[in-house]
Amino acid sequence: MAKKAALSMTYIGGPTALIEFDRLKLITDPAFDPAGGEYVAGPVTLWKTEGPALDAASVGKIDAVLLSHDHHFDNLDRSGRELLASAGQVITTEEGAARLGGNATGLAHWQTIELPGPDGRILRVTGAPARHGPEGGDRGPVIGFVLQFTDDPENAIYVSGDTVWYEGVEEVLRRFPIKIAVLFLGAARVPVSPSHVTFTAEEG
Repeated sequence: MAKKAALSMTYIGGPTALIEFDRLKLITDPAFDPAGGEYVAGPVTLWKTEGPALDAASVGKIDAVLLSHDHHFDNLDRSGRELLASAGQVITTEEGAARLGGNATGLAHWQTIELPGPDGRILRVTGAPARHGPEGGDRGPVIGFVLQFTDDPENAIYVSGDTVWYEGVEEVLRRFPIKIAVLFLGAARVPVSPSHVTFTAEEG
């Protein structure tokens, strides 16, 4: 009989959450800058209005970063980027891994990677489809994640990353027995587009 994995989640702020899954420490889209930061990316300027509930030092050693995309400051800010080098592994899009180098691994949709866990257990991470905006108007490649221990595949965790609801997300639900979903909500918008680029509450 498969051993049930202990699970603890700590919400840090924005897209950042600490997931402790059977003593493996994972973190989503690390954004640890204090409030007040300004980030310019082409025609868009973002301002950080709230700081994180924990600083990066308080989180400690991270086994893997689940990075939905690296090219937006609200998902990977300056302090978050510094954290990447000390993580065991960074799992992200193929494009993001090529930019980041080092310990970054890129996943295509439905591709998997296996992380060694405690007591010989293996955590399988599968790249889940995501689309950062409306069809034909998304804001660059993004990815979500499905987490399953290989000896307990019926208890899967889904981490959406920055995405809207579309058929790719629906396919995740067909393929995997999702028991817990970590959804990036808020219907985020940027001035250059009237469309939302993350889940609305209704989509969630």
